[in-house]
Amino acid sequence: MTVCYQSGVVAPASSDALFITLNVKAGQRDQLRAALSDAYQRVASVCESYADNAPYSVIAVGSDFWDTLFSERPRELTRFPELATDNYTMPATPADLFLHLRSNRRDVTFEMGKAAMQALGGICEVVEEVSGFRYLDNRDLTGFVDGTENPEGAHRAEVAVVGDEDHAFAGGSYIHVQRYIHDIAKWEKQPLKAQEDTYGRTKHDNIEYPSAEKPLSAHTKRASLKDEQGRSLELLRHSMPYGTTTQNGLVFVSYCRTPHNFTEILRSMMGQAKSAAGTTDKVLQFTQAVTGAAFFAPSCEWFESLA
Repeated sequence: MTVCYQSGVVAPASSDALFITLNVKAGQRDQLRAALSDAYQRVASVCESYADNAPYSVIAVGSDFWDTLFSERPRELTRFPELATDNYTMPATPADLFLHLRSNRRDVTFEMGKAAMQALGGICEVVEEVSGFRYLDNRDLTGFVDGTENPEGAHRAEVAVVGDEDHAFAGGSYIHVQRYIHDIAKWEKQPLKAQEDTYGRTKHDNIEYPSAEKPLSAHTKRASLKDEQGRSLELLRHSMPYGTTTQNGLVFVSYCRTPHNFTEILRSMMGQAKSAAGTTDKVLQFTQAVTGAAFFAPSCEWFESLA
């Protein structure tokens, strides 16, 4: 049986996005199923009206909230892995719902968000609403190209979409969301070579260092892992810069058919991987994670079954 995953799971990068986390108000749980169906349909209608502007959407349910609403649970759905060292914390800040809405026009993205909140606003409270934007040629605010290692073509769905291994939730995707605040002033004091060593790739022409030349703390070293069979632990990233001139950073969003890959990469960045125990990702010296939540984005058929 062919299943339909939500449009924003594997679609190409956008120039504009809204990242909205919500909590369901007390006493409103019984209304949520109908509200989720309504939100899904309303957003789909906006996407159809503005199809020329590449609108894509994902509505997802939080790991800690899922069981309060549904009896059957995605097989690998677990809460966000809160990790800490003496100098750094990856916090867990659970939320009930996550809306990932994006397009190539700010006003179209806004219309998508407005449509979703017409259905959900009465029974949910917004925890955080962040607008993301494309920076230059798909770069992070540190000036380095972001998403270089993303899978391409049909492989995007192979990485991001649950298959027959969990038949009841095929077409879904495990999502991890973090918001980071960058210390750009500190970063910009670093010489170019120090910045490039931090990432393990060149800044201007985006050429990755040979493996033997990468410091153990380089981001491309800590975030690029293989399993025991030598297969890459891949994620489909839909991260985007956000913020103002005074506070800014990155909204990190990853999609995967298993949460295992994200957890192992996060552990590696925090120096908790067996391959380089105690060696943390040097990027973390210049940015602080302030949120962290895990969600599951069900298939289109799942939402249609709520009606």
